[in-house]
Amino acid sequence: MGMDKPIEKKKWPPKRIITYSAVGLFVLVVGYLLIFETGGSSLNVEKERLTISTVTKGPFQEFIPIIGSVLPHRTIYLDAVIGGSVDKIYLEAGAQVKEGDKILKLSNTNLLMTLLNNEAQINRASNDLRSTRLQLERNRLDLKRQRTEADYFLKRIKRRFERNEVLFKESFISKQDYDDFKDEYEYQKKNRELTIESQEKDLKFSEEQVTQLEASVKQMETNLVLLKDQLENLTVKAPINGYLTSLTAEAGQSKAQGERLGQIDDVTGFKVRAPIDEHYISRVEVGKIGQFDFSGSTYDLKVTKVYPEVRNGQFEVDMEFVGKNAEGIRRGQSIHIRLQLSDMSQAILVARGGFYQTTGGNWAYIMDPSGKYATKRQIRLGRQNPEFFEVLEGLTPGEQVITSSYENYGDMDRLVLK
Repeated sequence: MGMDKPIEKKKWPPKRIITYSAVGLFVLVVGYLLIFETGGSSLNVEKERLTISTVTKGPFQEFIPIIGSVLPHRTIYLDAVIGGSVDKIYLEAGAQVKEGDKILKLSNTNLLMTLLNNEAQINRASNDLRSTRLQLERNRLDLKRQRTEADYFLKRIKRRFERNEVLFKESFISKQDYDDFKDEYEYQKKNRELTIESQEKDLKFSEEQVTQLEASVKQMETNLVLLKDQLENLTVKAPINGYLTSLTAEAGQSKAQGERLGQIDDVTGFKVRAPIDEHYISRVEVGKIGQFDFSGSTYDLKVTKVYPEVRNGQFEVDMEFVGKNAEGIRRGQSIHIRLQLSDMSQAILVARGGFYQTTGGNWAYIMDPSGKYATKRQIRLGRQNPEFFEVLEGLTPGEQVITSSYENYGDMDRLVLK
């Protein structure tokens, strides 16, 4: 009786084939649903690499971060009002000064000579004025005396003429004699008028000379005062209390008119100057409030001046403390300020993130409630601050948005999270 031949067992029995086929079909159906049912392209992404933010509703205030530098509340620049050479230096940079303290002295030989010449001219003009006034008084006296003499002489001539007129009427004198007396009287009367008119013109001319000389002397005296003020300005004094933070002068050094000599800082208070991107120039105005944190406290600043000139894409503002200064703050220190651009209001908010650089705020990937995938949706964002965007359309509170960068996602309609 021969041995039985072993029967080989088949590797893929029908039951196993049916099982694996069913699993494969399920995977294909699920893949179809994930990819084609929604009608768009999909991309698998790792969830750990995403930043997912929840849309909220709450108080929103638009502000921008800026960096300001602390400056003295007031800085006075010392310039050479009159040019000259540095004669004496009374104080050094860094010294504390009081108003009126001498800082340095310049010398100017030309100015001194001009002053002396001006004084000599005033003396000459003053002497001429005195002489002209004296001559004017003499002319007035002469005119008065000559009027008196002319009046006296004309009076005598008039009496003689009147007597002869009576005699002529009574035929005691000839008509020839009468006419001679009459002509003499008319001549003397006319001569008196001409003499007085001439003397009055001379008197008026002398008075005008006096007036001109007085004006000339007055102008010279005014110029002399100005020259003395200029001479006084050669001594540079502190205009305020403060610190002489810089002094650019050495003994014997020549300084031109208007050249900077140094500066004094009034450190009884501080202000802040900050550059701002020109994009905000139409929205930053005097009165806007900013805040910064320092030594555990928050301080308010108010915009007091806007410099409209734009340089390198930025303009500048000056800000002053609202209330007390920050204790311990120093000149030149940099502070980080949150400058408010709007008042506080309620808004729908989504966190800032890298997605904005790709979408410009026009769309975003919104998480499905299952948390397994996110789909692309059109949205519209409004104002912003360093933490949030204001949502105008497309999102509701409670929804979740992928806010990290979309740089590697192309234009996919759907992200499948792994």
